[in-house]
Amino acid sequence: MPKFAANLSFLFTELPFAERFQRAAAAGFAGVEYLFPYAWPAGEIAGWLAEAGVEQVLFNLPPGDWGAGERGLACLPARRGEFAESVEQALDYALQLDCRRLHCMAGLRPAGVSESELDATYIANLRHAAERLATIGATVTIEPINSRIDMPGYWLDDIGQALRLLDAIGCDNVKLQLDLYHAQIIQGDLARTLEANIERIAHIQVADNPGRHEPGTGEIHYPYLFALLDRLGYTGWVGCEYKPLTTTEAGLGWLRP
Repeated sequence: MPKFAANLSFLFTELPFAERFQRAAAAGFAGVEYLFPYAWPAGEIAGWLAEAGVEQVLFNLPPGDWGAGERGLACLPARRGEFAESVEQALDYALQLDCRRLHCMAGLRPAGVSESELDATYIANLRHAAERLATIGATVTIEPINSRIDMPGYWLDDIGQALRLLDAIGCDNVKLQLDLYHAQIIQGDLARTLEANIERIAHIQVADNPGRHEPGTGEIHYPYLFALLDRLGYTGWVGCEYKPLTTTEAGLGWLRP
């Protein structure tokens, strides 16, 4: 079986954020991820990680004004300066949390901007992020997110588009983050997608479809895919970014085998 990380933005949410680290460790998780750490001082989070004995495996760069509906800055031509500032903030947190994998959200498609300008902005921003984060040995991930159900208007909503952008960016420390829930909605054919791109994948996330609940509640045959990841020699983390049907612990039966 691969190694699994609890996404603390989705799991154990009945608890205050600071208490979720210990609960994740007690449930058997050796790593944690979440959307954003910036509402808490990095030193406090580092203490929670140490007390629980878990590894910080991933978090996102600042996304702009999340509460107002923004979902990333990387493709937005008018926000280049803010994006550069967000990279520095993320780098500081990554150092203090000993995290070497950061996801860069693309953002919602802005009105009145050509596809070529969006491409150029995104490529330039990712190259900048890659250069800065390479100074601490970190990898930047890009993730196709479905724009049909979960994030309407999201610009990077196709796996082929993400692979093309990876080629254009051309940096060794920019990799694909493949959320199998989103990939199922975008195009399906998950096994072939993994087989064709395993060397370009730095992080995987899971949830079942429909509903975005735990593996085993929907149409995705996760036992086959986990075995496939083992056969392909995938040594990265698999983030559990799903909404439990009841409680987190009650829904962990899929993990025990």
